[in-house]
Amino acid sequence: MRALQLGPYPPPHGGVQSNLVAIRTFLRQHGVPSAVINITRHRKPDADDVYYPKTAAGVIRLLSRLDYDVVHLHVGGMLTARVLSLALACTLPRSRSVMTFHSGGYPSTAEGKATGPNSYAGFVLRRFDGLIGVNPEIMGFFERLGVSIKRSRMILPHSFLPDEQAATTFPPAVEAFLNTHSPILISVGLLEPEYDLPLQIEALGRVLKKFPSAGLVLIGSGSLDHELRGKIAACPYAEHVLLCGDVPHAITLQAISRAQLMLRTTLYDGDAVSVREALRVGTPVIASDNGMRPAGVHLIPKSNLHALLEAIDDRLSQPAASKVAYGSDVTNLQAVLDFYQELMAGNLS
Repeated sequence: MRALQLGPYPPPHGGVQSNLVAIRTFLRQHGVPSAVINITRHRKPDADDVYYPKTAAGVIRLLSRLDYDVVHLHVGGMLTARVLSLALACTLPRSRSVMTFHSGGYPSTAEGKATGPNSYAGFVLRRFDGLIGVNPEIMGFFERLGVSIKRSRMILPHSFLPDEQAATTFPPAVEAFLNTHSPILISVGLLEPEYDLPLQIEALGRVLKKFPSAGLVLIGSGSLDHELRGKIAACPYAEHVLLCGDVPHAITLQAISRAQLMLRTTLYDGDAVSVREALRVGTPVIASDNGMRPAGVHLIPKSNLHALLEAIDDRLSQPAASKVAYGSDVTNLQAVLDFYQELMAGNLS
């Protein structure tokens, strides 16, 4: 069996990207060749069976040229016409087709609620041999579209790999910041408006009054990079904020483990992999309530500075959380491989 992954390939290291890389690495470790077609604007030279087509036509040419038995499309965000066109192309009858829908918030949007079995989205998604949802809300959405329960699976996203448990070396600026600030607050995500990062920067100014050595680490890249750097530079406490940009995933995991608290303040969000990563290593999480956070997260209303400050103060006033080593549980990755094998065997028709 040969598999082809379509989706965003890092950098940057978002949740969908990390899950795609984890699946690909697991497959290759188990003797299943797995190429990748990156479908974002972030491009590099083709290497190691990872392809970066420049146009939609380039994607279609690769779909027709590459050798694979299973094509697996990874989708986050909205089901736009462009996304659905790509999805339809993946269901052509030359291979088994799988789609993972990562956008946990989509079913509750006005567009998602209006999408029914007779919609174009319903038609396209039912053409897939298999569909994977990352939470119950998405599974309910599939059912509403008329997807057979036999051909759908709920499999949580994964990003931890055994080879990322090894020691990592932080960039000097990151290591120096971590060594000179305590407590460390960390945020991992795209530098985009929906992540409400100015709220975190403003909150840090208040936190410093009680914890004068506190620091905020922002990991990620995005369209607000220049704007946020300017905002940070204008703060009287600029030396307490570190905007890292993208860093290797293994280092991100280590930084999460070193932090005393993770912040996930969002205006719109799905099932964030970084939140699960933090919980898994024992780093407490404060997150905007999106109706689908995993157990153990301290929930606050969206864009509420007072609630965020109260939650930070409450968490930092408690005894430090016990940290745990990165686990090697690959149950969800094995579930993806098992799903491929069931599809190849024709056991789901």
